[in-house]
Amino acid sequence: MIGAIIGDIVGSPYEFGNIKSKDFPLFTDGCDYTDDTIMTVAVAKALLRARNEDAGFKELLVEEMHAFGRKYPDPKGAYGGRFAQWLRSDDPKPYGSYGNGSAMRVSPCGLMAVTMEE
Repeated sequence: MIGAIIGDIVGSPYEFGNIKSKDFPLFTDGCDYTDDTIMTVAVAKALLRARNEDAGFKELLVEEMHAFGRKYPDPKGAYGGRFAQWLRSDDPKPYGSYGNGSAMRVSPCGLMAVTMEE
C-alpha cells in the first residue's frame, strides 16, 4: 500500500502527460497525492473497520469513500466525472465504473491477509 501511494505521488506530474523515459526525478514540486491515493486510504479504513465492527464491508466502503472524497474534494488530477457525481450522491448506486485505479485501491488488502487463503 505504501509503495502504491509513493508511486501515485511520484507519477502525479505525468498523469495527463505521459513520459517514456526512465530518467526523471522522483519527487518534484509538481508531485502531490491524487484521487487514487485518497480512495486507497478509504479502502484501508473500511477494511480495518470491517474487521472490528459488525457491519458489511460494502456499506463501510461506500461510507469511507464518501467521507474521504468529501473531505478531499480536489485532488491532483481530479476525480472522474461519474465518480465525482457518485461521491456527491446521497443515495449512491453502481454506475459502471471503468475501474481505473482499482489495481492501486486493492493494495490495502495485503495488509489484512495473514495466509495465502485469506
